[in-house]
Amino acid sequence: MTHSPAPPAPHPVGGPGRTRRILRTVAVVSCVPYLALKAAWIAGSHLGIPEGSPLLDDRLALAVVNGLSMLLDSAVIVLALLLTRPWGLRVPAWLLAFPVWVATGLLAPIMTGFPAQLVVKAFGAGGASSAGREAFLDEWVFTVVYTGFIAQGLALGGLFVLYAQGRWGHLWRGRVGDLPVGGVGPAHRALAVAAAVLALPPLTLHALWAAGVSAGLGEGHADRGGEFRVLEALFVLFLLAAVSGSALPAFRRGRALPVSVPLGLAWVGSGAVVCWGGWLSLASVAGTADLADRPTPLMHLAYAGQMLVGLLVAAIGVYHFAERSAGAARRTA
Repeated sequence: MTHSPAPPAPHPVGGPGRTRRILRTVAVVSCVPYLALKAAWIAGSHLGIPEGSPLLDDRLALAVVNGLSMLLDSAVIVLALLLTRPWGLRVPAWLLAFPVWVATGLLAPIMTGFPAQLVVKAFGAGGASSAGREAFLDEWVFTVVYTGFIAQGLALGGLFVLYAQGRWGHLWRGRVGDLPVGGVGPAHRALAVAAAVLALPPLTLHALWAAGVSAGLGEGHADRGGEFRVLEALFVLFLLAAVSGSALPAFRRGRALPVSVPLGLAWVGSGAVVCWGGWLSLASVAGTADLADRPTPLMHLAYAGQMLVGLLVAAIGVYHFAERSAGAARRTA
């Protein structure tokens, strides 16, 4: 029996090294302002919350949402340690990949959207959103929090790339055209088609809202102008990224592309549409937003649709890695 060369063994994390230590420090330190602010609000402080803000209408809901967001941000610290310590290699793949996927999904729209909104605002196209923001939270809060999120995203993303290259790098080597014919089965193609079809309604709605159409929007959203349109345009881009990332390998399009490109698009796109669709829906249910700012039924439909698309694309990614991992195991047998 002829044996194919075995895939390279994962590179141990070992000592974190200078680059990993710097990224880990940045990830941990950038969490401090957000966690401190949330803890102060749970304790009853009004720091950064102006009088008349709808956040003060329901203290219990405010405490619940802040507690949940503190847990999510604290997970960044845990992940930063996990990705830089030797014991991190012993963590099951799914137990690591899921929280990193969630973190990617929550942080990617902020990392791209906040700078874009600042540009829009600088050119005077922000519309009425700034005034609405100041009634919700003081402007400095957004600057401090989102700057911290961007730093977290960059640091955690760098750490995960270094970790994943050492542990799973052999699973995304090569080009799309080099994928084995049997490695892309009917299930992969069927899920890719389903994701593309289901993406059409939320994609259309977000594109219309990004273009300035106010149909289906609540009064508070319709008045937000350029900054709100930036967010809607980002949903369009992330939906397209998710669908493209699943379709390219399924139908062998972009054969010259490295396999890592569609996988990266699927990873970031699916995480963004799922996590932000879920977060916006949860925030509206918690009742921390003004009535005019709460999503309409059509907006809820768009959020639910994008979450379904993202979950399908994530399932395709899991299927892809399972197949390639099994194939690598068979070649070493």
